[in-house]
Amino acid sequence: MILHYFPRTIVAGAVLSALSSLACAQSVGKPMATVIVTAAPFGSAEGDQILSPAKVLSGDDLHNKVGGSLGETLSHELGVSASAFGAGASRPIIRGLEGSRVKVLENGMAVSDISGLSNDHAVATDGPTARQIEILRGPAALLYGSGAIGGLVNVVNDRIPTTVPAAATGEVEGRVGSTDRSATGSLAVDAGQGPFAIHLDASARDAGNYRIPGSRYADGRTDADAGMLQHSFNRQHSVGLGGAYIADWGFAGASVSAIGNDYGVPTLDASQISMQQRRYDFDSLVKEPLAGFESFKFKSGYTNYRHSELDLDGVPQTRFSNRSVETRWELTHKPVAGWHGTFGMQTENTNFAALNARTGGPDTVPATRSRSTSLFLVEEHKLGVLDVNAGARYEQVERTPDGNLSRNFKLGSYSAGALWPFMAGYSTSLTASIAQRAPTADELYAGGPHDSTNTFDIGNANFEKENSRNIELSLQKTAGLWRWKTNLFQNKVKNFVYGEIDGTLLDDEGNVGGSLRQRQFRQAGATIRGAEAELSYNLGHDGVSWHAFVDRSRGSLDNAGSLPLQPATRLGGDVGYRQGPWRAGVSALHALKQDHLATYESTPTGAYSELDLNLSYTQRVGDNDVTYFALVKNLLNEDIRYSTSVLKDVVPLPGRNLVMGVRLRF
Repeated sequence: MILHYFPRTIVAGAVLSALSSLACAQSVGKPMATVIVTAAPFGSAEGDQILSPAKVLSGDDLHNKVGGSLGETLSHELGVSASAFGAGASRPIIRGLEGSRVKVLENGMAVSDISGLSNDHAVATDGPTARQIEILRGPAALLYGSGAIGGLVNVVNDRIPTTVPAAATGEVEGRVGSTDRSATGSLAVDAGQGPFAIHLDASARDAGNYRIPGSRYADGRTDADAGMLQHSFNRQHSVGLGGAYIADWGFAGASVSAIGNDYGVPTLDASQISMQQRRYDFDSLVKEPLAGFESFKFKSGYTNYRHSELDLDGVPQTRFSNRSVETRWELTHKPVAGWHGTFGMQTENTNFAALNARTGGPDTVPATRSRSTSLFLVEEHKLGVLDVNAGARYEQVERTPDGNLSRNFKLGSYSAGALWPFMAGYSTSLTASIAQRAPTADELYAGGPHDSTNTFDIGNANFEKENSRNIELSLQKTAGLWRWKTNLFQNKVKNFVYGEIDGTLLDDEGNVGGSLRQRQFRQAGATIRGAEAELSYNLGHDGVSWHAFVDRSRGSLDNAGSLPLQPATRLGGDVGYRQGPWRAGVSALHALKQDHLATYESTPTGAYSELDLNLSYTQRVGDNDVTYFALVKNLLNEDIRYSTSVLKDVVPLPGRNLVMGVRLRF
């Protein structure tokens, strides 16, 4: 049983949420706008997920939360924290799972960067030009990769159009921030003529070192640069162009995009990273291609990623590269004996290398070629009052390093779930899944220095595949002005891969006596348990609205203490007001002290409270909407440190930040 694990405060909060909404069950508001989760099976609506809970950020909500990194943008969402490696690199962590266990997509295709390899590597996707960001937690991720045990994040920018706009439409925004003297600009334009549609987007951000409330050191040591975090600058830019031919039978289109990011690595030794990525994508859909089938989808993409880790003088020390080719096809059949489903195939071929910039030889990880081929199937069925969903994925993964042992993994992942609407507007669901993951190239073959993390990484080529057994129970109210949801989950993982830092210091050659911390990848059994609850009133409607949540997850190694870098228990909420052209809101987040430490971790993370404000006014100018907005982040100027950050002891988050801007929609 997993119920005994959860603190009484969370269970009580969930019960109170349920009771308060039941008491208001007669409250009926206007229907809320339907938000479609494009990465979900069959394009399901948000809040109507059987395979896994889903969350979509879009519109003003996304604009108010977008930050300099994907992790920062999503860090206040239910069950999501961030790795927080300075302003330039911060990746989402879902229910305590990070790195390669959380897959990041762009328009349903892998981003194909190497941000899952290490926390100092930025995610190669752009927030300011995103139209929505989708979070899927749990077994739904098996549609996109057996390894995404934690879930997935899909950044949607509609770079390949699927409809022809009646007239040119778009959005242009500019904003400035005080704490890092940042300036950010973005634009997105859609136009069409006849059966052709075109999309253009671009963004640029220039941010200096950011101000912090006091010393960078968590223990209060004197800091000569107190008030400013050195080497926390962030300069990034992106551009994308796409087009499509759209007809009654479907569409076919292609896009090309580029993103660059130069940012500081604010460790005590300090360094910087220069990253570039180019990607080329093709997407198509054919309606009713054959008798008995609704649609055929085919996607393909080529990505060329590289980044250099530089010293303080800008001299490259290590060059990382990753070239990837991905294909994906899906065939959706019409209902057969009540079953409606999609089956398909996905292939991915990557060439990864981390080479010494001076010698050209392998540095931390040898050049490795990886190939994967997978088949997947998802079906849904109405069984009396139950909505039933089941899925399966079979995947073969081969990793072939230069001068080392080649490994082959056969992965099988399965899921099944059922949703029971036991009364009007109320439902409960239960999902169970098995998800398997192949160890990554660095977990298998690492054997050298990684200067940006100040570690000497050592992999193990004999690792076995991870095997995760997951179960989740949800209860929710989805109609009326009052809505709520609670989730209980447990993941038991066999052969969980983690990095252990045992205190040994090595030099660049692996000899004892240097300054690099030895980090050895190991495998052990692990268990992750957690609970989440949220309650909302009048969301998306005029007048006053509010939302509150609490989330908690804990990961532990079997008979060996906690998993490293576990998220803190959090309580948060926001109150909003909208009337005519005005929008205003205040949000608060309180994180409890996190002292559940791995055996080699020595310092707990203190509690903190974060308070944010937002205010906007929209003016109609001709046929256009002009929105003036102001945001205040960390109003209390708190010393905020995430327990999920490897730099928590020396890198706090930014202090009080005033952001002002204007947005034009046409």
